[in-house]
Amino acid sequence: MTQSPEQTTIWLTQEAHDKLQAELADLKGPRRQEIIEKISAARDEGDLKENGGYHAAKDEQGKQEARIRQLEDMLRRAEVGETPANDGVVEPGMVVTYRFAGDKETEKFLLGAREIKREDDPLEVFSPQSAMGAAINGKSKGDTATYTAPNGKELTVEIVDAVPYNG
Repeated sequence: MTQSPEQTTIWLTQEAHDKLQAELADLKGPRRQEIIEKISAARDEGDLKENGGYHAAKDEQGKQEARIRQLEDMLRRAEVGETPANDGVVEPGMVVTYRFAGDKETEKFLLGAREIKREDDPLEVFSPQSAMGAAINGKSKGDTATYTAPNGKELTVEIVDAVPYNG
């Protein structure tokens, strides 16, 4: 049985948690007020049917309110923790190097929530609830794990390394 997103815990560092709290405060305070003023100013221009500024501001408001709901949900489900130990065990907050069975090439990703990663870091992020994330969580360097990919294929991966993310 798969857990619904509302039930899953999101692991965050204290720094990432603080960053999300600050973004939420900004969106609910000054940024929300800016949008209200834009909508009000556009409304004062008259006919709303053909008022591009009004529609753009309403669209921006919708996106902002969706982000506020997303942040509130994430912070409600967040588990704040320290950077994991450098013990080669796969867990949220670790950069995992892996290879598919039979391949020589390795790939890397961060196991956790994308919010714990620096914005300029190109590292891909996999959720611990994803098919591969769930299969390898708790495995150690040298272990293999098999999981069913979203396309229905059975895939086997080998854990080459797991080190704490130092974003």
